[in-house]
Amino acid sequence: MARFFVTPEEFSGDFLVLTGENAAHGKVLRLRSGEEIIICDGCGNERVCTVSDVSDGQISLVAKAVEHSITEPAVQVSVYMAFSKGDKFEHVIQKSTELGAYEIIAFPSARCVSKPDEKSLKKKLERWQKIAASAAEQSGRGRVPGVLVMGNYQEALSRAVSSDLAILFYENERSTTLKMALQNTPYHSVSLLTGPEGGLESREVGEAVSAGLQVCTLGTRILRCETAPLCALSAVMYDSGEF
Repeated sequence: MARFFVTPEEFSGDFLVLTGENAAHGKVLRLRSGEEIIICDGCGNERVCTVSDVSDGQISLVAKAVEHSITEPAVQVSVYMAFSKGDKFEHVIQKSTELGAYEIIAFPSARCVSKPDEKSLKKKLERWQKIAASAAEQSGRGRVPGVLVMGNYQEALSRAVSSDLAILFYENERSTTLKMALQNTPYHSVSLLTGPEGGLESREVGEAVSAGLQVCTLGTRILRCETAPLCALSAVMYDSGEF
């Protein structure tokens, strides 16, 4: 069943209307009167709707009762990834959304090669949020993860530690594994922080420890910057019973 995301304002009422990109998408899908689709408010609520009319630029719907999406994980995982080269972050946004991430956050660090300015970031954020929305539709999510950018590394650390469990992954860590960290702390929310292509500086790791993050290893192999957050996210979802 096709899935569309609308604003919370467009979600209310017994009769809904799809316009703009949603209507264009519905036209591509060749929706017809009598077909059922799912409408989501992007916040975890959804409604089954019946198409009542299809016209130029809009699709009219008759909506059923509001239900809470059953596809949203019980654990809220925030994925923090340092700015990376090329389209690596876009890949992480897409796959993190499919895996159930609550939000995806980019931040600058000392060894980041890519350091977009404010003007380019605005355009990137719009694109990144659309990637998350598209992945949420494709994977049957009930909400669209927020895509955010932190102004500096310290801001990312300060925000990450608001979770029940905040973890930073460092290739030189040898003793504490992700499994150990997950077993030692009850959690409903988790922050996972990974570095750029060149990794994090030891100074930055020390700052994370001082801020209250747990430093962990992801194993003896060196993972690419776009692999590490997805590996960690998958492990948390498994540990929390989502898989």
